[in-house]
Amino acid sequence: MAKNIGKVANGGGMLYPYKGIWPEIAESCFIAPGARIIGDVKIGEGSSVWFNCVLRGDVGKIRIGKNTNIQDGSVLHVDSDGFDTILGDNVLVGHMALVHGTTVEDDGFVGLDATTMDGCIIRKKGMLAAGSLLSPGKIIGEGELWMGRPAKYIKDIDEKALRAFAKGAKKYAVTAQEYLREYS
Repeated sequence: MAKNIGKVANGGGMLYPYKGIWPEIAESCFIAPGARIIGDVKIGEGSSVWFNCVLRGDVGKIRIGKNTNIQDGSVLHVDSDGFDTILGDNVLVGHMALVHGTTVEDDGFVGLDATTMDGCIIRKKGMLAAGSLLSPGKIIGEGELWMGRPAKYIKDIDEKALRAFAKGAKKYAVTAQEYLREYS
């Protein structure tokens, strides 16, 4: 890419077109320095993409809802056979996660260093544990915890843990707004 082709996003991260399609980022999003967002990517209000993430919507699309956060070093990509990456509202994606051609519904969680593969779905309030690998086409049910390499169902998530996840999403949304003020 030519050095001057990108645009600086709110917070200092970079936006790049692919085949003439630019990312669309809500004004209230924080895109940290070092983050790179390419192509057909749309991100909703209050969401955040942290340091050194890559979101590459080149052979498909990436859609991210409101108040969702993609933590440091994570990669989101799509599959050329039709599996887009779709994240709902209040989704947490842990540090160094790889989310590929996957749907994560509202309040879902992808743990630190976890991997999802093409055609996977994490239903509302579902969780893929840290370090786990969700193999192609697997579906985590609503409120379920899956763990392992390959990931398997472990248990239903209790209400206390679900409340903690909700607090985590809110905390990141607040922190992102603090960063936006600091980096403006």
